[in-house]
Amino acid sequence: MNGDLLGIIEQISRQRDVSKEVLIDAIEKALLQAAKKRYGSHRQISVNIDRETGEIKVSTPKKVVEIMTDFSTQIPIEEAQKIDPEVQIGQLIEVESIPKDFGRIAAQTAKQIVAQKIREAERENVYEEYKDSEWQVVSGIVQRYEQHDVIVELDRTEAILPEKEQIKNEDYRRGDRIRALIIEVRHESKNQQVILSRTHPDLLRRLFENEVPEIAEGLVEIKSIAREPGDRSKVAVFAKSSNLDAVGTCVGMRGSRIQMIVNELGGERIDVLEWNSNPAKLISSALSPAKVTNVTVDEGSKSARVVVPNDQLSLAIGRKGQNVRLAAKLTDWKIDIRNQSQSEIEAKEKIAKSIFKSPEND
Repeated sequence: MNGDLLGIIEQISRQRDVSKEVLIDAIEKALLQAAKKRYGSHRQISVNIDRETGEIKVSTPKKVVEIMTDFSTQIPIEEAQKIDPEVQIGQLIEVESIPKDFGRIAAQTAKQIVAQKIREAERENVYEEYKDSEWQVVSGIVQRYEQHDVIVELDRTEAILPEKEQIKNEDYRRGDRIRALIIEVRHESKNQQVILSRTHPDLLRRLFENEVPEIAEGLVEIKSIAREPGDRSKVAVFAKSSNLDAVGTCVGMRGSRIQMIVNELGGERIDVLEWNSNPAKLISSALSPAKVTNVTVDEGSKSARVVVPNDQLSLAIGRKGQNVRLAAKLTDWKIDIRNQSQSEIEAKEKIAKSIFKSPEND
């Protein structure tokens, strides 16, 4: 440590975006720890760095005595008065004491501790920067895999995309730029602090907000999202003005807006439908692209019985039940689907049972 100390501190401060005061404080603590390690932790030692000159002062409190018997804890009155002419016998005085080999002995220890403090300060800065960014979309570059997790480089730090938050069958290669949702910022973490997701429904919500100005401005509202990441999603939207086509606004001219989102999610199919406060109408729309003949709702059990044309049943249910599953999740209603023939048979059986149980037949 020498006269160039402040220059070094300023350089590190600029490069690492860490305040000078944080660095100076870290260096003081590092030097103090190194000094105590070398000369004994029982000794009272203080280390101070002049903020203007960068001069390092190492001192210990010593008792002013007439005849010195212990060099480490006492100072003769004659020597003490050179420091403070008004000092009296019996008083304590701070005496500068820099052993000739202090710099050499302390340098390595100080360097290690300062590096640690810088890392801690950088993590704190990262936390402060990203803590208010939870549930926002960020863009980053894929760096590597750690086991099955993907490490993504952001502007100021590395983030982690856990295996469970990755889209199934999506291949992440080094150098790929991806967008993801920040779902957590961990303050206590010593490694990656920012946790990302590519599967969360809110990623789809934020992408719509980014691509559709009317959503960002509050003219169109996303009421509900149901998503099976990487495969298919349904989004219910509502326009606050009758003059605005909510679905058309989100899809964009010739599908330009929705296509940007589909591309970002690796080809995930997205159905956009208009929200309706009428449960029957909402459920009917949610089962799109299937055509629905009739919807009967039971408010008490929040369940719905849906009838579709015979040739629409498989389309309404979807591959492996996906369409009806997403519709149920989107509307938050239990949905039971029947084709027209099944419905008619059940209706006839119900009538027959009713007639059979009629008192006139007893």
